[in-house]
Amino acid sequence: MRRYLNLSNIKDNQLRYDLVIIGGGVAGLYAALNLDENLSCCLITKESIDISNSWLAQGGIAAAVSEGDLPQYHYEDTLLAGAGLVNKEAVTVLVEEGPKDIKTLLEWDVPFDLDVDGDLLITREGGHRRNRIVHASGDGTGRETVKALARLVATKENIKFMPNKFLLDVVTNDDKVSGVIISDKENREFIGAGQVILCTGGSGQIYEHTTNPGIATGDGIAAALRAGTVVRDMELVQFHPTGLYIEGEKGRSFLISEAVRGEGGILRNINGEAFMADKHELKDLAPRDIVARCILNEMEITKTPYVYLDITSKSKEFLSKRFPTIFGECLNQGIDISKEFIPVCPVQHYMMGGIATDLYGRTDIEGLFSCGEAANTGVHGANRLASNSMLECLVFSRRALTIINKNASKYKKRDIRMQLPIESEKNLLNLDLDVSSLKDIIRDLMTYNAGVIRHEKDMESALVSITKIHNTLDAVVLDTKEKAEVYNMSIVAMEILKGAIMRKISIGAHYRED
Repeated sequence: MRRYLNLSNIKDNQLRYDLVIIGGGVAGLYAALNLDENLSCCLITKESIDISNSWLAQGGIAAAVSEGDLPQYHYEDTLLAGAGLVNKEAVTVLVEEGPKDIKTLLEWDVPFDLDVDGDLLITREGGHRRNRIVHASGDGTGRETVKALARLVATKENIKFMPNKFLLDVVTNDDKVSGVIISDKENREFIGAGQVILCTGGSGQIYEHTTNPGIATGDGIAAALRAGTVVRDMELVQFHPTGLYIEGEKGRSFLISEAVRGEGGILRNINGEAFMADKHELKDLAPRDIVARCILNEMEITKTPYVYLDITSKSKEFLSKRFPTIFGECLNQGIDISKEFIPVCPVQHYMMGGIATDLYGRTDIEGLFSCGEAANTGVHGANRLASNSMLECLVFSRRALTIINKNASKYKKRDIRMQLPIESEKNLLNLDLDVSSLKDIIRDLMTYNAGVIRHEKDMESALVSITKIHNTLDAVVLDTKEKAEVYNMSIVAMEILKGAIMRKISIGAHYRED
């Protein structure tokens, strides 16, 4: 694996900041807003602010903020969902500190849904034994949170926003961060900083069907690996049980939020039979890994590519108000969910593994941090509890900034230079690769060999095939964003397969049928 993607024609325009943040989802925006205003920050996003997993998040944010709920109860539910692999200390931090971050969002005018008395409307999702999910605009929590945070970021004179920039690499010198290399259609550029946070989200595009947007190609995780940091639990990939099934469609799947089941939705097979009642004590609100496997079992028994989600017990008025995004998208597909069942099937949704961090977002490289889905704090274990992801973004990005603010004076004294190694690229080939086909091959291999149910022989075969793709790309000039993306995808896919082959037992979302 090469250390840097492409060392040719990199400009140093002498842009220097106290902090560089890669990613404009909830984790990146909240981190920027917690930066000391005497410090400078460059916030870089791959595309526009409205393209991220955070923006697409429907369900809400889980926190013990309602009467009768306690952080201890939230802790217990998180441990139970995580199937014994969670970092208990990290979960304690998450559930105890989370409520104050919800309070901060309220103070920052995130428009959470309220009842007639002005109190937070709180619902329930899978794996939760109490109502503790706050939401905004019905099923638009991520979108409304990102919009509110982005508006605040725009008012900060110390934050420079750079959209439509692709992260190529994290630059290190003497095992310390000194900046990043980014690119757009015309240029490659070095931006110097002694502290960098990777908030680059997930890697869903390595699967054929995913709720993730097209930008989710694992760029941050791959760049961190090339920089020499450690990743953890990459094999733990969460598949959401209920992606909207549309015949013949590939790519990003529309998510049918778990909150639909929280409001009384019932899973039924093609014959209309409710099948979760005898599968788990929480029935349709069982943890996601269990529900996903039960759905696949029903699909196999009935020889159909989907099951149904029935929310017809609720009125059109209720559904259009509580789930405006879902109601509207289903209507676009010819489904009135107040009268008709919704066809659904499991799709890739979330990376529980990622860049290994401590409780303050720190990696093992000085100055390099990671927060959000790209990071692995240990709070999710083997199966993420619904709506804990946005809470993790808030809690751990804020904690990361306590360290960054404290250490800024030390890094100001460092001489940040673009000191890239002299690496010969003369032997690299200039090939006109069919990048689209390579991406499709990786997606097919991962979908059918490292999905909800796994077998060692299948994963070993997939690893051989994807390693060949990776080795081919290693020998080629990566002179376009598309080539760099498929290279990053191959790196992440190999890490998932290696981890899945090594973990011989079934646990949580990692299910070994063999």
